Amino acid sequence: MKGISTHVLDLSRGRPVEGIPVRLERLATGDRWKSVGTGTTNADGRISNLFVEGEALEKGTYRLVFDTRAYLSGVSKTPFYSQIPIVFDVADPAQHHHIPLLLSPFGYSTYRGS
Repeated sequence: MKGISTHVLDLSRGRPVEGIPVRLERLATGDRWKSVGTGTTNADGRISNLFVEGEALEKGTYRLVFDTRAYLSGVSKTPFYSQIPIVFDVADPAQHHHIPLLLSPFGYSTYRGS
């Protein structure tokens, strides 16, 4: 399936994170972001496709916004990241784009997965 997927792993605990709300946006004209999908990570920390019905992957700039406040509040007394935005470009909509988030209370990392 072509589209955009993600998963969230907690590096400090060595396991997937369930229940992280994620919003997918596409950069529109005038530097405005258009919401094109939402989801919440499942028990395996994954969302297999973030697009809402009627939306499709196109060339352009996208942003995943991970709402990490609630989860990190449970892991750390003083959560540092309340939201984590990841901006990336889609050059070939025929390819699937998997964007993982590796999370810890005071840092995060991401990469293009498969």
